[in-house]
Amino acid sequence: MAKILALGGDGIGPEILAEGLRVLDWVTGQAEMSVEIDYGVLHGASWDLHGTFCTDEVLDMARASDAVLVGAVGGPDWDGIRVPGGAECQDGLMHLRYHLQTYFGLRPARCWPKLRHRSSIRPSILGNADVLILREMCGGAMFATERGIEIDNGRRRGYDMTAYDEVEITRFARGGFEMARRRNGHLVSCDKSNVMESYKLWRTVVSEIAKEYPDVTFENMFADNCAYQMMMRPQDFDVVLCCNQLGDILSDLAGVYAGSLGMLPSACLAASPTSGPVFGIYESTSGSAPDIAGKGIANPIGMILSIGMMLDHSLGRPDLAARVDGAVTTALDDGFATPDIGGPHGSQAFTDAVLERLNS
Repeated sequence: MAKILALGGDGIGPEILAEGLRVLDWVTGQAEMSVEIDYGVLHGASWDLHGTFCTDEVLDMARASDAVLVGAVGGPDWDGIRVPGGAECQDGLMHLRYHLQTYFGLRPARCWPKLRHRSSIRPSILGNADVLILREMCGGAMFATERGIEIDNGRRRGYDMTAYDEVEITRFARGGFEMARRRNGHLVSCDKSNVMESYKLWRTVVSEIAKEYPDVTFENMFADNCAYQMMMRPQDFDVVLCCNQLGDILSDLAGVYAGSLGMLPSACLAASPTSGPVFGIYESTSGSAPDIAGKGIANPIGMILSIGMMLDHSLGRPDLAARVDGAVTTALDDGFATPDIGGPHGSQAFTDAVLERLNS
């Protein structure tokens, strides 16, 4: 039996998670898979109930699960709250990533033919862009141990120390090359090694690992140039290897390919999935969007596709993941769309369309 922990989170998180779980229930029912789902709260919802962004109980439940599903976290009600401890104590999702060491972040972004007109990139340039951003999730500036705001000579000074060691870079880079082998055999590593020491080590280690994969076309790019080239010639990119901070930026930027952040799934895995099922945390990258929470119009596609990624990477059923992906594609091709991608359909109506196509 597969054990799943479902954490709705904040804003639209509970709404899109509920739609994703409807799809999971149908797919696993048809496949006669036994799945047990436990529920909990995270981040703002957890703070309001327990005065902490992630309870020890939720962390223990996550450790006992095969995968964790997260709707979305965050919002202005909790942005200003600071508690003792490092960065992992200030955010419920970061708390899970840090303690579960789900360092291998997968952020796929692609152009959907039916939505090509929704992108701000010209169709002739966008083509059939399909890029996998790999984001290191447990190190770098996001988890800086030396950080803070202080008064220095009467002036406020903020600092976050960016640091990676070669073990962190090596495990991540090796997984990246393995993923590139499974796709189109091209990997770009982006950094700022022209100005920062941590990135000099990043470039050195990734370039060393590249020699183990002569079948993968490899190149280093400075991050600013990489972002520019991803917009100017998106069809030339396959896998992009990024640190935590740059991966956060570039994965959102790649949302331009799809026309909406609501289209993007993500996975944070405890290892590369190329050798078999691994534990992971799965979520849409749409954000909590508190301005539309409760209106029933949030785009559930990123969450539904995250369910598909979970079926593939944590539950070992890529066949079911392909069915989910196909049903979403067909629903889009048949004209179903939520407001963020120019359509009239609500969250539930779009999921209904996906379920109908799964059923057929």
